[in-house]
Amino acid sequence: MKTPQTSLQGSSELASERIAHENSRRNFLQLSATLGTGLVLGMSVGASSELFAATSLDEQSFTEPAPTAHEITPFVMIAASGAVTLFNPRPDMGQGSFQAMPALLAEELGISLDKVSIVQTEGAEKHGSQNAGGSGSVRGLWIPLRTAGAAAREMLIAAAAKDWSVPASECYVENGRVIHSPSKKSLGYGELAAKAATMPIPKEPKLKDPKNFTILGKPGTRPDVPLKVNGTAKFGIDAAMPGMLYASIERAPTISAKVASFDDSKARTIKGVKHVLKSERPLFGKVLQGVAVVADSYYAALQGRKALAVKWESAPSDKFNTDDFYKTMRETAQKQGIRVESSKGEFYKTSNNGATTLEALYETPFVAHAPLEPEAVVAHYKPDGTIEVSASTQGAVWTKRSIAKQFGVKVENITVHPQFLGGSFGRKGGLDDFIMEAVHLSKAVNAPVKLIWTREDDITQGPFRPGMVNALKATIDKNGVVTGLLHRIVGPSIQFQSNPNSAGKADDWATEGVEPADSPYLIPNFEVEFAHCPADVPVMWWRSVYASTNMFGHESFVDEIAHALKKDPLEFRLELLAKSTDPIAARFHAVLTTLKEKARWTEKLPQGTARGVAIARSFESICAHAVTVRSGAEGKITIEKVVVVLDCGMHVNTDNVIAQTEGNVVMGLSAAVKDAITFKNGRTEQSNFDTYRVPRIHEIPPIEVVVMPSTNAPGGVGEPGLPPFAPALANAIFAATGKRHRALPIVIA
Repeated sequence: MKTPQTSLQGSSELASERIAHENSRRNFLQLSATLGTGLVLGMSVGASSELFAATSLDEQSFTEPAPTAHEITPFVMIAASGAVTLFNPRPDMGQGSFQAMPALLAEELGISLDKVSIVQTEGAEKHGSQNAGGSGSVRGLWIPLRTAGAAAREMLIAAAAKDWSVPASECYVENGRVIHSPSKKSLGYGELAAKAATMPIPKEPKLKDPKNFTILGKPGTRPDVPLKVNGTAKFGIDAAMPGMLYASIERAPTISAKVASFDDSKARTIKGVKHVLKSERPLFGKVLQGVAVVADSYYAALQGRKALAVKWESAPSDKFNTDDFYKTMRETAQKQGIRVESSKGEFYKTSNNGATTLEALYETPFVAHAPLEPEAVVAHYKPDGTIEVSASTQGAVWTKRSIAKQFGVKVENITVHPQFLGGSFGRKGGLDDFIMEAVHLSKAVNAPVKLIWTREDDITQGPFRPGMVNALKATIDKNGVVTGLLHRIVGPSIQFQSNPNSAGKADDWATEGVEPADSPYLIPNFEVEFAHCPADVPVMWWRSVYASTNMFGHESFVDEIAHALKKDPLEFRLELLAKSTDPIAARFHAVLTTLKEKARWTEKLPQGTARGVAIARSFESICAHAVTVRSGAEGKITIEKVVVVLDCGMHVNTDNVIAQTEGNVVMGLSAAVKDAITFKNGRTEQSNFDTYRVPRIHEIPPIEVVVMPSTNAPGGVGEPGLPPFAPALANAIFAATGKRHRALPIVIA
């Protein structure tokens, strides 16, 4: 049944929730979705069998007949037996949302996660935004999902109180039961589910006091880990549909080149090959072409692909070279950019006051996402015009909208089954280019098609983290006071790459981490500028997006200023923060003070051993690193230890916060010291893990993560631990060797 959509205003840093109700059995639960992008709509009516079956990730986890299940809120389903199903509205790509989202519900509902089933939502309108990215899941749904759980709790209590003819205030919940405090009578959630579903939805359910949390903020086991260890978890690469064929696509060597002609005579001799046809991949306003071989097995499709002879028509990107592009960016960096609105003061006037000027240029490379699981999808464009997709996707809602727009199909005629993602880092979030390829092929061959990208496809075809140049300049008066700081960001714009009307505008994504709000050093004239240098290759957000490129220059330059003033770099940062009245500055100061203690910053080190520090705020969390390095023979650098202090506000699972931060350090290490993505005559020069290396286990230094206790609003966790690593490493190498590295990657061995 379709229901009318009504709006309910809500605001706050936490996307604060309010619940509206009507005095009828069909009540809407209206929740503002994360980051204010939409509404979650739900009804307190019995769940349909279609919903009950379609949303199951594990069929064996459901033993109750569907008609006995009651959907008390859009995220909580309780069966007559007492079995509880909690919905996870955020795809899990390793960041732990499979546990974190239901944990928010379970905390307020008074149940433990080991007693519930968890179901991944599939883009149904009532569940609102279901897209994972920007480290926004917990910080966006901290209040909404807790509110949903609290609403369900109060409805269960109301049902029990009515049954017993007692005040609801005399009842409480514990371990899936409602208990009457004076008499100790109790009823299980299953016994109450049907009646609870008829109760009015509370307008403002009372949330638990954080001091009474039993799940949130504690170490805990993740229910997805056993599934991933025993092989029962289903990833995009595991997805299947009856009667499906397999596809592999021969791709243009310069990404944008078109298919001029192809000879498929040898490919068609391969046993199992059924079709050979052009493929289409929409990406940032372009349609990229390839030649697809579709067969009855993946092996046959791959062998058929190898047998193809394709001639390519040249494209503008054929001339793209990394060296030339960086030369252009360096030249652009010498010119004034577009002032970012959040800048404060007037930097250019400070240099006219007899101040000493310090300046430097920093470069970060293009890098690939390289998730462990390459892009994989099964798509079926059915004869009746409906479309079904099972895929590794960061967002079923994004995917539905992308398919609808590309193929002119109504969103309600599209079904998307998000699977576990074997890594993504932004690659599978919002683009859906590989999914469009599979839908196009399925429509053409009139059968379900499973498309798997090879590792070479993934690394050579992009999109990539953009290569960037950061130009910094500081002015220092005769008293050694930093009076001005200019940070000019130069490079491709993710936001503008398909927008021809971007001239004269600053990409407001590109200034992550370096605007005064994120870098609250007490510098009176602090200006941030952006200069757009388009690239002839596609670029896309990559774990921590521009914060990973901006902070290398920003925090390395703070060290350069400290060195010029002959000050300890950590103490210099504390000095720049101490007199600020900004509450973010106070949190910075606390994080650095904790790092100073935990890393034993003042401890004397052996000759050739030194520490470097860096701090960054991104995705509303603050993270600082202290990296200890040792300089050995022939300039070899050994990373001996990394100490991380993270202030992410309140959080769900301490163990998972630590694990995510460790993963950030490893990925930051990879981008700092391993291979860049480079281009020559439009071609990506790296193609697999032999030429695009990632750190091996023996190369990972000891990592100590300290999670700051906090009652602040939740910040992100999946990305903020990455940006400080590269500058902390570079600063440590300078302290140990006297050599300043201003370009990544750094060769340390």
